[in-house]
Amino acid sequence: MAFCRVRAKIIIFADKNKSMMDLHFTGIVIAVSTFLLIGVFHPIVIKTEYYTGTRYWWVFMVLGMASICGALVMEDVLYSSLLGVLGASSLWTIGELYEQKKRVQKGWFPMNPKRKHEYKAKDTDKESSF
Repeated sequence: MAFCRVRAKIIIFADKNKSMMDLHFTGIVIAVSTFLLIGVFHPIVIKTEYYTGTRYWWVFMVLGMASICGALVMEDVLYSSLLGVLGASSLWTIGELYEQKKRVQKGWFPMNPKRKHEYKAKDTDKESSF
């Protein structure tokens, strides 16, 4: 004989003789949190490069290393995973800051007019080499 039980808004059917199936959402929480953390770092890279350039890359290195060290000593799988993702995203941001500077030089993103002197001038007088 089967009975119905609601857990986390999901209806699960089970026999009386069998134990109830438990749902574990840790993997889904880690996946969604990873997606959100990476998504948050995208505008951080753009804004950081716009206002400060690549000057504060070391902040992301310190944050990344501290997060990774925290992930190594954290016992809880969820928090350890999130700290690891935060650390990896922070370290990845260092490279993206320099890539963002190149994107600004190419004109793909707006240049901060107060920091025009930090960008190399494009060579517009180059002769074509046919």
